[in-house]
Amino acid sequence: MNESLNTRKHQIDEADLIIKAQAGDKKALSRLVNNYEKTVYNFAFKICRDPEKAENTMQETFLSMIKSLHQFDGKSKLSTWLYRIVMNHCLMELRKKKYNFISLNDEETEIPEDKLIPDWSNVPSDITENVELKKILDEAINKLSLDYRVVFVLRDINGLSTEETANITDLSVPAVKSRLHRARAFLRNELSKVLENEY
Repeated sequence: MNESLNTRKHQIDEADLIIKAQAGDKKALSRLVNNYEKTVYNFAFKICRDPEKAENTMQETFLSMIKSLHQFDGKSKLSTWLYRIVMNHCLMELRKKKYNFISLNDEETEIPEDKLIPDWSNVPSDITENVELKKILDEAINKLSLDYRVVFVLRDINGLSTEETANITDLSVPAVKSRLHRARAFLRNELSKVLENEY
């Protein structure tokens, strides 16, 4: 109950800040930036995979927020809106380069629940805490095409719901599930040889 009340209070406080910032209150705008600075940078880094690009993306994201905050209608969470801005900036930045990503079958069909690979959070903690395996996983994530990487990061790393991920990426829920399934399958396959040898 307390957690629910705290969440509600946070939403009210944030809504108040947004209204003030939209009216030109610079202190309110500064608080919003401070509240989301870490979240935006971390997401940008997980997608861009480069500290300098993540820093630039974070700055571009907040510049976009300042310019467009008056257009924010409150129908989604501010975090959802910011995730979408970060994603677009990262994708534009990385698509300027020619990367050799692993090609996954982009068949946007709904996969039956019994065929879905479980959440990545189900991986044993001793595996995710192993430095060598984390490095292998990180390299595998880096091989994912941008569209799959975004879905995987939002769902399995940042812990957003399928619906929130669909909202951010402008995909249908079945398409999110499909991409997530293929991303998880690819990453587990990349880890499989190591896991078979050590676990």
